[in-house]
Amino acid sequence: MLTKDLLRVSRAGGGYHPQFADRGDRPLAAKAIGVFRRHVGDARAALDDALADLEAEADDFKLARGFASLLDREAVFETAAPLPPARARRAAFEAAMAVGGVTTPDERAAALDRAASSLGSSPDGVDASLTADREVEQVLSEFDPRWTPDELLAQYNLSLAQTALFDATEVRVRSSDPKAVVSAVKRLRLMYEVRKTDAGREVVVTGPDALFRRTRRYGTAFARLLRSVATAGDWRLVATIDDRGTERELTLTSDDVSVPGVEPMAEPGFDSDVEADFAARFRGLDLDWSLVREPEPLETGTSVMIPDFAFDYAHADFRVFFEVMGFWTPEYVEKKLGQLADVEDVELVVAVDDSLGVGEDIAARDHRAVPYAGSVRVKDVVDVLRDYESDLVADAVSSLPAELAPDDDVVTLSDLAAARGVSVDALDDVAFPEHELVGRTLVRPAVLDALAGAVEAGMSLSAAEAALDDRGLDDSSAVLSRLGYRVEWEGLTGGTVREK
Repeated sequence: MLTKDLLRVSRAGGGYHPQFADRGDRPLAAKAIGVFRRHVGDARAALDDALADLEAEADDFKLARGFASLLDREAVFETAAPLPPARARRAAFEAAMAVGGVTTPDERAAALDRAASSLGSSPDGVDASLTADREVEQVLSEFDPRWTPDELLAQYNLSLAQTALFDATEVRVRSSDPKAVVSAVKRLRLMYEVRKTDAGREVVVTGPDALFRRTRRYGTAFARLLRSVATAGDWRLVATIDDRGTERELTLTSDDVSVPGVEPMAEPGFDSDVEADFAARFRGLDLDWSLVREPEPLETGTSVMIPDFAFDYAHADFRVFFEVMGFWTPEYVEKKLGQLADVEDVELVVAVDDSLGVGEDIAARDHRAVPYAGSVRVKDVVDVLRDYESDLVADAVSSLPAELAPDDDVVTLSDLAAARGVSVDALDDVAFPEHELVGRTLVRPAVLDALAGAVEAGMSLSAAEAALDDRGLDDSSAVLSRLGYRVEWEGLTGGTVREK
């Protein structure tokens, strides 16, 4: 998938048409691959400059940037430095403090010389290591793409189509392999029904929330579904897109999208009904934790242990492993306890059947034990994850400055939190001196002043929303209220802006 800022669509005729790459874009795809290959061994900054030049010569910079985004995932970057950068910075800082601070080149040279002596290195080595772990200075150490230029075009078109589905509220699929579609839908925990049409059977897919309200929150699942749909020989997908409040129709066919040598989404089976039941109920929750089935093995002495699940936190590189101990034989329980005793330096939660009576033994091995009878209570596991989450949010808050001044005139808290790699809750105690919080959006006063002149009592709600949309604001209710207006509704057809 691509990020939404790289989405290329046309809205001609009221539709929603992805602008796919074609054979004419093959030279650009080949050049993008060549840029990465030529810069193996170079710093990322040099690669970025070359990609910027490629964008400048391309007819559409988003297309060039899209190719680069896909290829970047195939690249391996490493920190190349004589010393560990964090260690070098710490030694340089301590040396600078020891000489009373650094304000001149001579003082800087003296501090580097002192730091080099403490590290058994040279001043040049310390200097070269100070910022070597910055992203722009990391070195492209390996690049072995899976795709030829033609396959890169196919991967781009698949990724573009997936991104176009982010805002889908419903997907309708006709396929030469409908069983595979239904199987994928079930794995993604989506709701579906099969309808008979004149053109054949159609699988209609929505998310559970569609029973109660229109929602775009299942767009990522729809995007993942497309990968499985596209493996069929002949298929057609029609999606309803919520394009910032305007309903549009997106149509994709097997002529538009293919899967270039990549297997469709798959998921391993479950070892027990207890695991399957827990996974189904957990995935139905809207949490900041994603569930991973059978994650990487954990070393346990001379053997390995593959936990049943892992929980990945959305706002930090943090994983909690989860094992379900069912009604096992005493010998197997003893073996499992031995494995748990050898698992170190990971967070592990174990759901243990009450009948085994080994909860205290698990806790004694520094792991969290969650007892259960019959089925694992999702709430008990969520309570444990909330404890971890509280600590993670506290750590994130401590890493944030007391004040933030975003560059954008308008930015949502969720977008700002995502850019900073924290949860929205972590921003609760941060001040924004250059912005005002309107609803869940930060807005510069100048934007609000401009809107005060653009919105007036008596204008239609649609006209007011257009003025807000021009300035990147989509929470019309909160903004209009801040400007001193309310909406006088006229049935279900629209409304008029009135003073409060």
